[in-house]
Parts: sequence; structure tokens; C-alpha cells
Amino acid sequence: MTKFAFEADNVVKHFGDVKALDGVTLRAEPGKIFGLLGPNGAGKTTLVRMLSTLLTPDAGTAQVLGVDVVRNPDKVRRMIGLAGQFAAVDEYLTGYENIYMVGRLYHLSAQEAKKRAKTLLEQLNLADAATRTVRTYSGGMRRRLDLGASLVGHPEILFLDEPTTGLDPRTRLDLWGIIRELIAGGTTILLTTQYLEEADELADKIAVIDRGKVIAEGTSNQLKAKLGGDVVEFELHKLSDSPKALKAMSALAKKQPTTDESGLTITVPVSNGSKGLLAVVRELDKAGIEPSALSLHRPSLDDVFLSLTGEKASTVASQPVAAKKGRRS
Repeated sequence: MTKFAFEADNVVKHFGDVKALDGVTLRAEPGKIFGLLGPNGAGKTTLVRMLSTLLTPDAGTAQVLGVDVVRNPDKVRRMIGLAGQFAAVDEYLTGYENIYMVGRLYHLSAQEAKKRAKTLLEQLNLADAATRTVRTYSGGMRRRLDLGASLVGHPEILFLDEPTTGLDPRTRLDLWGIIRELIAGGTTILLTTQYLEEADELADKIAVIDRGKVIAEGTSNQLKAKLGGDVVEFELHKLSDSPKALKAMSALAKKQPTTDESGLTITVPVSNGSKGLLAVVRELDKAGIEPSALSLHRPSLDDVFLSLTGEKASTVASQPVAAKKGRRS
């Protein structure tokens, strides 16, 4: 058995003058969830499409279970499943007919395709809606059906490209449960997401990608530790106080403080908890700045994301994304 479920070595991909991937190297262990975080346009979907044989790299190599995605794409496709950013289902067919059709495309016999469709619809809590046309489904139901279609071939590796974007909290939690069940059954998952809590909750290992480069990699706790322990966050009354506050905090913190998009909220990494909070208060007092709010907390993945990319993931996730047609291996 190969040591890695999938791997990319110094992968490069251009689209005209845009370098979507700029020397990406990643390796994922079998039977785990590998989380890939990054803002819109960071290169996440390009990497997924490359690993799933829908794109070829301009340079570098990529393998799935030891099989090169360029040299032997047909073999790779037999081992993987893909659920893209947007549900690739036929809304004029019923839920059952969608899964059955994919089963036949996988060359299952009619009897096997029927059995597989029934099993998956029950597993995804769609059995009651199996005979309804998909155009009557909610967004969450479509996402679950799309996931079911990607599971027809019993994939060893499943690529989930932002599977919960746009879902309500209840449906998102339901999908998290399904993902955990897949992992318990031995499936390896590559999960791209813009939701920090999702990566924190599900991923065994996380890579942060920005402008086509991997800028950080590790477990959730390892990434948080890069901020140096605790974080003090305070809000300013006036934007004009921001330069003065940043200067005061730069002399205090081991790592550079960061601001949010508004410039009014400043985050300061500290390594000594409550003592660090007191030090921040003293420096603000010396600078003649009275914050409107002040708090001490353990760093979240959102703090890590902001520190690495210069923008909050919550802001990134709310940005509109142009619709694309999903595709499946």
C-alpha cells in the first residue's frame, strides 16, 4: 500500500498570465481528512481539479494512491469521487434516477445500480424524497444528492470542494456527520473550505494556500501555536488612532499585530496570557488610547488565517463566487 493517499510535488498551473498554482507541494495520509483553506482565487479548486484528472499540470507531478494523474488518468478516476462547488445533479430527474444514472455510467448492472441508489439515498436521509424531481429539492438536499452521486463507485479518495458553502447551520452539521461516517469507513477526504470552524472541526491536517502557494501547513493546534499562544483583541473608537495603536503594539508583541478590514479591530499575539493583556492595557494608556472593547482569547483558525493572508475568513466566505458547473469523476 502506498504511503500517501494523494500527493502533489512542485505543481504549477497557469491560466494565461495568471499563475493559479505556483509550486504547490502537499502529501496526505490515507484514512484522514486533509483540509485545504484559502481565499477565493487562492488555487484550491485548481488543485482539486488537477488531482481529479480534470486539469493537467504545466509543471510538477501529482499522484493518487501512487498513480500518476497524467500518465494513468483512467485508473485514478476509478479510485476517486468528486463533489464540486455546485451540485451537479439533473433537476428534471428524481433523486433515485440521478443516483441510478451515475451507477450505470460506472458500468454497474441495472440491479447493482438500483441497490446502490437505494442504499445511498437511505444513508443520506433522502429516501422519502427519492421519487421527487430534484427541482423540488432544497439546496441542502441537492448537496447531499450530489455527494451521494460521488459515492456510487465506492471511492477510496473523495474530493469535496467547498461542500457546505451556502448551507444553513443545521444542514451543514448533517453533512459533517456524513463526512465523519465516510472517514470511519476508511475513505480519505480532501476538503476545501472557507469556513474555519469546519476545518477546525473535521480536518486532521490543514494547509493554507494563498495566491497559488502553500503558506502554512499542520494540524489545527500547530497552526494556532504559530501565533504564539494567546491573542489580545481590542477595538478602537476612531480610525485615526490605528497607526498609533499599531506602533505601540509592535514594540510589545513578538509578532506583528494585525488589523481587520475596517482598521478598527487590532489583534495582538501574546505569549503570557493575562500578563500580556495587562501589558497591552498599559501601552494603550501610555499612547493615550482608550479602546471601546478589549478581550483575551486563545487563537482561533480565523486568527491564523488573518495573520497569514491579511484577511478574515469570514470576509472571504461572504464574497460572491461566480457560478460554475460542477463536474464529477
